[in-house]
Amino acid sequence: MPAEDTRGPAEPTVRDAISAPDAEGRPRRVTRRFPLFTRDTARPEGGGRAAPGDAPAPARQWPLLVVLSAVALGLLLTALDVFRYGTLLIGAGLLAGAVMRWMLPGVGMLAVRSRFTDIATYGVLGLAIVLLALMAQPHPLLQIPFLKDILHFTLDK
Repeated sequence: MPAEDTRGPAEPTVRDAISAPDAEGRPRRVTRRFPLFTRDTARPEGGGRAAPGDAPAPARQWPLLVVLSAVALGLLLTALDVFRYGTLLIGAGLLAGAVMRWMLPGVGMLAVRSRFTDIATYGVLGLAIVLLALMAQPHPLLQIPFLKDILHFTLDK
């Protein structure tokens, strides 16, 4: 009597469009990235550990902890009525997240989507927060003259 197969159903495989075929025309790599029947979400590239597996959990997720710590400290400063410095720190934390996502091969849970999407999201939000913090009243450090004209144009009838 043959032994029962306990491995479960075979995993569907998809040909990788990027890899060049070998001499027989088969792809050199096979991937499970976009199977026909999705069973699990593909991990974003760079979503591996930022430290070896035997390191303690905080050390493995240090990029995310750096960004969260900067944002938390910025929120605390904002709550303590140091608005401009607090919001600058929040924006700088997000910009640091974009730089880490771009430079480091593994950033742990800081990787949410694709590398491009993460860099664009962290970068645009961080830059917007920094610019708004620099333009905050009273005594703005950055003045953009055409913004006043746009505001008057949209509100005047």
